[in-house]
Amino acid sequence: MIRPPSRPRVTAAALTLAAALGLALAGCTAAAGGEAHASSGTPIPSATHESALDIHVGDCLDDARTGTTTATAPIVPCSAPHDSEAYAEFMMSGSAFPGDDAVLAQAQTDCAGTAFADFIGIASADSQLQISSYSPTSDSWAAGDRAITCTIYQLGDDGKPATTTGTLKNAAR
Repeated sequence: MIRPPSRPRVTAAALTLAAALGLALAGCTAAAGGEAHASSGTPIPSATHESALDIHVGDCLDDARTGTTTATAPIVPCSAPHDSEAYAEFMMSGSAFPGDDAVLAQAQTDCAGTAFADFIGIASADSQLQISSYSPTSDSWAAGDRAITCTIYQLGDDGKPATTTGTLKNAAR
């Protein structure tokens, strides 16, 4: 199983860490024509629940209602309303699971770094968008999962994740 987005609405730890780091990030990006794709690269015409291990950079997700741990992710075309978008992926190293706190800390550091600025066009500390990630759990780690997939989303006026259509790539906000 994969730990889905570490968003304030999902875990208090993510909210605390994001606030402590002063992160204000969010968004969506479209790769290869802006459509979600299966692991084969074939466009997905409507929402599907793919393995969370098969989320790729450029996939858009309708995941605001995803629980704290999930094995699947609702991938949708970026041209449809969606909650978040995958913009970067990093691989963790090591043979032993480092623990939930270490995974969350690495996800926050990696996702808020250069990959964010390259995608959005400004540094994460200067952005109004929110960062989240899909990251390994102890169970998925034991099965060989080492991927941290960074996602970006925006908050609505009510402070909750808002849906968007299209991409936030180069949004510079």
